Amino acid sequence: MFQIQDQSQRPLTTAHLAQTMSLLLLSNQELKDKVISELAENPALELVEENVCPQCKKRLRQPGPCPVCSRKSEGDEPIVFLSPRVAQNTSRDGRRHDDFDPMDREIVAPESLATFVLEQLAADLEPEDRKLALYILASLDDDGFLQDPPAIIARMTRSPITQVNRVLHLISRVDPLGLATSGPQQALQVQLELLPNGGQKREIAKRLLEDHFSELGRREFDKIAARLGVSVNRVRQAAEFIHDNLNPYPARSSWGSGRQPQPGNPEVYHSPDISITHSTSHDDDSLVVEIFAPVSGWLRVNPLFKKYQERQNGDLSEEWKEHIERASLFVKCLQQRNNTVCQVMENLVAQQREYILKGDRYLRPMTRAELAEKIGVHESTISRAVAQKAVAFPDGRILPLSRFFDRSLSVRDRIKEIVRNEKRPLTDEQIVKILRKEGIKVARRTVAKYRSIEGILPARLRHRDSKGNHR
Repeated sequence: MFQIQDQSQRPLTTAHLAQTMSLLLLSNQELKDKVISELAENPALELVEENVCPQCKKRLRQPGPCPVCSRKSEGDEPIVFLSPRVAQNTSRDGRRHDDFDPMDREIVAPESLATFVLEQLAADLEPEDRKLALYILASLDDDGFLQDPPAIIARMTRSPITQVNRVLHLISRVDPLGLATSGPQQALQVQLELLPNGGQKREIAKRLLEDHFSELGRREFDKIAARLGVSVNRVRQAAEFIHDNLNPYPARSSWGSGRQPQPGNPEVYHSPDISITHSTSHDDDSLVVEIFAPVSGWLRVNPLFKKYQERQNGDLSEEWKEHIERASLFVKCLQQRNNTVCQVMENLVAQQREYILKGDRYLRPMTRAELAEKIGVHESTISRAVAQKAVAFPDGRILPLSRFFDRSLSVRDRIKEIVRNEKRPLTDEQIVKILRKEGIKVARRTVAKYRSIEGILPARLRHRDSKGNHR
């Protein structure tokens, strides 16, 4: 008897689990598209556009947490609730807006680096140059350099080499200067050429970049001075002039701006799936976690459809029954998806309160497996709940939800502080020793990787003036 019952329930259970997992993996925008698609395909599914709590369906008199099902414990535990409003009503500063915002206040996705450059070149490019320019910009590496020489580009695009060189020349002379060059040396030369002033320092800097670039990187000022026939002090001043005014990696100026996502964080988010804000109550310092529903209102099986289905006969009745079962399953899976996300956020925000309020240094190491064990679900469920979702922090930052599991954040933040406070450029090995004294065990290669992610140059290319400021 038990065996027969288990077999009869297994297909439904499997379908429920599979659909819940698929919904859990979707971002808010993808889930919205899925809901709209289901509404269009299934007449038994209904969207009730009322201002009610998506969880308990009780009518809400005002925006904010549902007084019935908001998750709140004693102390600093967060208030977690599912919001019936869409994420687009959240501003960049993390505040919630219940009325329609003017267009100039809406968050819009920034233009790409290629679009930014092409807009500057619009007046100078011939019609036949536009596709070539787009090809070149699309093939640049993260630092803004060419990955193929002009001859290869000419062959791949079937363009004359003279046309390729002309377009490369135009691209390299718009903001950011030095883009689409062969490397740091050529990028610096282009920037120096377009620099409006500099006097004698500029002339020496030009010779440093043209003839002594390797020695400049190793800071061999004595050797350079002897070859140029000038004082060491003048060579040092020219090197400082280069550090102060030029950027060896032109595309890095756009990292994190949306034009050029920073390596290690390829996704730049502009519309959050979840918002974390401070409680509006003066006597409560709790954090409020608002999880945006994909659509306004709530989903249910259409009661009229269900009522008339009982009056149908034959094949039509079976078809209507399938619609009702599919709608019921979708509603239940969506509720389970929302409950899981609420549980994840409740635990994450409670554990990582210091990180949310104070920054990367305070992130407490936590794995998906640990959170899964605490909630009582499989690790893959946590991975799906975290994937492709963004959270707005109280300070206005919009970051991927997976950032809560980035164990390198606190170490990277400490490395940035060490470099910021160094009296002279420290090598990666020296930084490793400082970290080990603080109980942080990392390899030199790991420090080099983290330094690169944070956009920090190697010690030989870093310089500090007498006041301790970076150059």
